[in-house]
Amino acid sequence: MKLINLHRDLERDIQDAQQHSQKAQYRLYKRFAPKMLSVCRIYISDFHHAEDVMSTAFVKVFKNLKQYENKGSFEGWVRRIMVTTAIDFLRQKKRIEFSTDVVEQFETVEMPSINEWSVEELQGLIDELPEGYKVVFTMHVIDDYTHKAIAKTLRISEATSRSQLFKAKRLLKTKLETLRSSSHGQV
Repeated sequence: MKLINLHRDLERDIQDAQQHSQKAQYRLYKRFAPKMLSVCRIYISDFHHAEDVMSTAFVKVFKNLKQYENKGSFEGWVRRIMVTTAIDFLRQKKRIEFSTDVVEQFETVEMPSINEWSVEELQGLIDELPEGYKVVFTMHVIDDYTHKAIAKTLRISEATSRSQLFKAKRLLKTKLETLRSSSHGQV
């Protein structure tokens, strides 16, 4: 019954943290920080900035903890705050730009199997994408946002979201094929 105890411990920590218990907040931070740093790092290439964003987001989590109503996943709730904070950071740094040429007809972009590359190689390629492509790709493919939700969050049209995703996939496919060719000795 270890799983039940872990769930009860989480519920208790959330309730105690809602009552401003610093020990409970610290336990929640320790429990979720590694995953949430990964979330921030996906959006923000520089590790130190990603750490700063995660810290800022945790301050928001604890400041708004009373708004969490124990409906749905607590981790999902925290993750949404991390994503929003990362996007706000990119906006402040004016790093997010969306190309205005919207692609009306999308060909299907068949992505190569990603099993042959390490997480670090894939993250490196995603980091090389233009910021607008990267954010939409990450929100849609990794965080499972709909184009409607992406459009609302980023204050862009759904067509722009679809266009950015298409372009990101096309560019990422090219980068993966280039990496494959160079790693197999073909140039």
